[in-house]
Amino acid sequence: MLIVSLIAKPGTLDTALVDNLRNAWGGGVAVWLSEGEAAEFPLAQAPENFDEVRASLLDQVDLNIFPEAGRKKRMVLADMDSTMIQQECIDELAEEAGVGAHVKDITARAMNGELDFDGALIERVALLKDLPESVIDTVVANRITLMPGGKTLLATMKQDGGYAALVSGGFTAFTSRVSQMLGFDENRANTLLVADGKLTGEVGRPILGREAKVEALEQITAKLGISEADVVAVGDGANDLGMLTRAGMGVALHAKPSVQAQCNLRVNHGDLTALLYLQGYAKADFV
Repeated sequence: MLIVSLIAKPGTLDTALVDNLRNAWGGGVAVWLSEGEAAEFPLAQAPENFDEVRASLLDQVDLNIFPEAGRKKRMVLADMDSTMIQQECIDELAEEAGVGAHVKDITARAMNGELDFDGALIERVALLKDLPESVIDTVVANRITLMPGGKTLLATMKQDGGYAALVSGGFTAFTSRVSQMLGFDENRANTLLVADGKLTGEVGRPILGREAKVEALEQITAKLGISEADVVAVGDGANDLGMLTRAGMGVALHAKPSVQAQCNLRVNHGDLTALLYLQGYAKADFV
């Protein structure tokens, strides 16, 4: 059995749209997980026109279809930049260094898969040379905002015994803080090298990129004694694709077009609580 999920901005999901789709595809009884925001219905098989209908509704709703079996996951594996937080940390550091526009362009191209991740990271970090180490605290305090729904996602899954890991191509100086703010059980990222209280313009080796995120998926699931099918992974950039395509539920959240094209599950209207709706949690179940 399959589940058809509809998630929209709060108060904008129309009952008529849900009923019309259910009737057109011969689905079962619709269940509202959150009035005006999230609904779903079971379906015996995927409709031939699913992709066409999904494309026609892009501006209104996140329409996804996936197997009903095993939908509640035991672990969340999350990217940080533009996923658990609303910024790219390296772009914010670059603003402090006066090279913001240049670095943002490189970041956007790297996240869209147009540039080699490692090379792009090395190039951008070099532009941060001689920034005082204290700039990290400044950026965290003044420039970083959490993505809505993150605390609720982690608290709800952890109440059910879930595990939460933050795996970023960014930097430990930020993941350690964000991990603590949100309640992650562990975090992995790259290291910004510092000497005499200043950034050296270099990043520690080996660089944590796409393959390292897959390794994290393999290592942490093995440690916990669970399978990759028990994981919901979430990210937005090209370096997330490895873990997104391997996890049991890989969600492209407000992702780059090239990333969405390679992910079956896409969320553009909802926030991080959409990952709970996809697992079948109702809003009343949220912590």
